[in-house]
Amino acid sequence: MPAAPSRRAVAVILLVPLIVTLALWAFSWPAARMAPRDLPVGIAGAAPAADQLAEQFEGREGAFEIHRYDDEAAARAAIEDRAVYGAVVVTAKGPQLLTASAASPVVAQLLTEAVTAAAPDGATVPVTDVVAAPSTDPRGSALGASVLPLTLAGVAAGALVTLMKLRGGWAVAALAGAAALVGIAATSMAHSWLGVLTGDWWAEAGAIGLTALAAGATVAGFGALIGTRGIGLGALLVVMLGNPSSGVTSAPELLPEPLGMIGQWLPPGAGGSLLRSVAFFDGSASARPALTLALWVLLGLAAVLIGGRRRPEPAAEPAGRAPEAALAG
Repeated sequence: MPAAPSRRAVAVILLVPLIVTLALWAFSWPAARMAPRDLPVGIAGAAPAADQLAEQFEGREGAFEIHRYDDEAAARAAIEDRAVYGAVVVTAKGPQLLTASAASPVVAQLLTEAVTAAAPDGATVPVTDVVAAPSTDPRGSALGASVLPLTLAGVAAGALVTLMKLRGGWAVAALAGAAALVGIAATSMAHSWLGVLTGDWWAEAGAIGLTALAAGATVAGFGALIGTRGIGLGALLVVMLGNPSSGVTSAPELLPEPLGMIGQWLPPGAGGSLLRSVAFFDGSASARPALTLALWVLLGLAAVLIGGRRRPEPAAEPAGRAPEAALAG
């Protein structure tokens, strides 16, 4: 029997503020507690000057993860491989800073401010952007803003597959086809039109499509196993938790622990890291996020196929015809 209107009204009154509170917590708390936490940074140069500088960074306990390199060339290679976000090179003329705004404009600015503040009064610290963000998106705003729409596209695909009651192979084909078109359309806009992505076109389309497929397969998988309630559960996991913990607008190491780590194991965070790698770093450090997304795709599609084998529940007889059906029996 349906709930009384009064109960449904009370449910709406209580649930809407609760949802808003959870959303504000999920999206505002990480931004309000942003700070470096084991942020990988390189120190290059000869001892003892480089060792002394490393000790200064390590003095901020828990803030930086220091990687030592022999010279500037090794530090540059580490930045290009995404092993570190930047590096301080100790030279005879003083320290110089190497950054990678393509990896995170926020981190590049943070390192610039930290190294400049630690320099002697009046000293100028040369800054070299080894892997620069594109001039069309110097602050990474477009890349950061792209994660939520891509995630929502995947959630929408999974929700439609569930609501339209597509099952088995048809459900898999619909999810894969939608994700492929999302990848092509988004890359056409972000790469070909806006110019905010500068890597290999098809690699970017593949990263975007894989992200959308991971989100869609997750939602559709929950839907296939537990019905329409699975749409809400999948959206809660992918959007409410996954998007604010992705670290795409800043860096995973700037988010409160363990949120940054959790985010990299969810589709938005893994997708953002993969897209950044293929767009600006020639695919360096792309294996882990690609495998993470592939795992979500495999688990989600497996759930879709398993749920599709279950026989649909028979439709309930209208209440007014129940006595007639009983007499006919």
